[in-house]
Amino acid sequence: MDFNAKEIHDLKKRAAQLRSNLIDMIPPGKVGHLGGSSSIMDVVAALYFKIMNVYSDPRDPRRDILVFSKGHAVLAQYAALVELGYVEREALKHVKTLECTLQGHPDMDHTPGIEAVTGSLGQGLSICLGMALGLRLDEKSSRVYCILGDGELAEGQIWEAAMAAASYKMDNLCGIVDINGVQATDAIDHVLANPDLKKKWEAFGWNTIEIDGHDMHQILTALEEAKTLKGRPTAILAKTIKGKGFSFAEGKAAYHNAAMNEEEYAQAKEMVKKMLEEA
Repeated sequence: MDFNAKEIHDLKKRAAQLRSNLIDMIPPGKVGHLGGSSSIMDVVAALYFKIMNVYSDPRDPRRDILVFSKGHAVLAQYAALVELGYVEREALKHVKTLECTLQGHPDMDHTPGIEAVTGSLGQGLSICLGMALGLRLDEKSSRVYCILGDGELAEGQIWEAAMAAASYKMDNLCGIVDINGVQATDAIDHVLANPDLKKKWEAFGWNTIEIDGHDMHQILTALEEAKTLKGRPTAILAKTIKGKGFSFAEGKAAYHNAAMNEEEYAQAKEMVKKMLEEA
């Protein structure tokens, strides 16, 4: 499928703005999940601002649903919810503080636009499968998207949900795996290697697509294919870079959940400024 240059340009600019919002949430000395939030940001921009049906009311029954199974990276979702007008921009300064609408993990009771409480890894795909089944029973055309981490795939519950989704032919369900290769303490391959992911998802009965998770055209093409495929769920395996956009953090487990110092924060602000100028 072809996408025009303006669409690609606008979405790249959206992704740059989302990374700017991310930095606003984790100023110097404040611990936050920079690495895994920035790695999935291009996919989030494509979903919210091109692919998904979203409305001014975050509870509109016609909406598509996005769940962060890797709930620790919800800062990426918060960055988008602000741009959608669901959350006030001022809230970015108070993430993870008492009574703020934006907590460290997703909270569907307090944050408009959050669809499920996640963060205990491995549960999101099961939740999304239930949502997708409910939409089918209600004869609704809405779709469900689930963002998973590659380290999270070590959780067995994911594969139970994957097996069930294929068995029920859930073509309104799309799983997106953020394959940045690094988890909380080290590289995935050094902790619990999980090779041949494409073959695994295919063996579980899923339509499986491998993409560069920072190439907007590839992201859009894969997501559009998932929307048109019938009879099977789709898994999009997005190869990404942990800490994408912030050179001092890229590919480093130390920035999975860490605080930037003053110098790093200043660098990050310059980097997002450059992203916005070049987008």
